[in-house]
Amino acid sequence: MLVNMKELLKDAQDGNYAVGSFSVANMEMVLGVLKAARELSAPVILQIAEVRLKQSPLEIIGPLMVAAAENADTPVAVHFDHGKTEEKIKQALDLGFTSVMFDGSHLPLDENIATTKRIIDIAGKYNASVEAEIGCVGGSEDGSEDIAINCTKPQDAVRFEAETGVDALAIAIGNAHGNYKDVPKLRFDILQKVNEITNTPLVLHGGTGISPDDFVKCSKNGIKKINIATATFDCVEQSVRQAYEQDAINGYYDLHLAEIDGAYQNAKKHIMIFGSNNKA
Repeated sequence: MLVNMKELLKDAQDGNYAVGSFSVANMEMVLGVLKAARELSAPVILQIAEVRLKQSPLEIIGPLMVAAAENADTPVAVHFDHGKTEEKIKQALDLGFTSVMFDGSHLPLDENIATTKRIIDIAGKYNASVEAEIGCVGGSEDGSEDIAINCTKPQDAVRFEAETGVDALAIAIGNAHGNYKDVPKLRFDILQKVNEITNTPLVLHGGTGISPDDFVKCSKNGIKKINIATATFDCVEQSVRQAYEQDAINGYYDLHLAEIDGAYQNAKKHIMIFGSNNKA
C-alpha cells in the first residue's frame, strides 16, 4: 500500500529500527525490492534521484513506482531523492510521490532553511513528507563528482529542525555516495550528539559499503532511513553477469528474472540488517 514516508519513520522511531530506501531505475528493480518486502513483511521506500532522470525519465518511472506501491502487500513510500529543482520536485508530487527531498546541502545554512521551508509549503498541499540535508555527504549520487565530506554541526541540526519542522534530516557523519575507496569511518560521536538534541528522524545517505555492525549502530542512534543506491545497481549487474556466465540466459525473460533477483537479494539482505523485517 502507498503510504506517507513520515508514517514509516515514526514507526521506525517507535520500534528502534531503520527503513531501507532503495533506489530503482526500472521495473525489474521495483519488482525485486517489493518481492523482498513482501517475503520479509517489511516496510520499504522506493526512490529515484533527480540526477538519474536522464536515464529513467520521471514521467515514465514515476507512475510505475507509484502504481507498484499502491498494489504492494506491505507499506511502501515513494520518494524523490536529492531534488535540486523546484520544477522536478513538483513534478514528482504531481505524479503521486509521497515524499520529496530538497538537497540544499551545498547552500549557506540560511538559504538552505529558507528554500526547505518553501518546499515544505508546496509538499503540504499534497500531504507529502519532506527530507532535507545539512552538512555535505561525500561523492555524488551519480558518481560524477568527488565531493568532499563536510560533517554536520549538531547545533545546525537543532536550528534547522526548529526553523523548518522538516520530516526527515539527512546528516553527514563521514558517509559518502558511491563505492568507498577506503573503509568508511563514521563519526558516531556526531550522530549521537545530533540524536540527543533533536527529535527529527535522521537519514543516512551513502549506505553502500558500510558494515552491518555500523548500520545497526546507526539504526539504534537516530538513523531511521538508510539509502541504498549503488549496491542495488551493482547487485543487479552482478546477477545478470553471473547468469550469463552460467549460461542461464536463454532469452529476454531470463534476463528479466536475473535483474529482479539481483534487486531482491540486495533488498532482502539490507532489510534484515536494518531490522525492519516483520515490521509491516
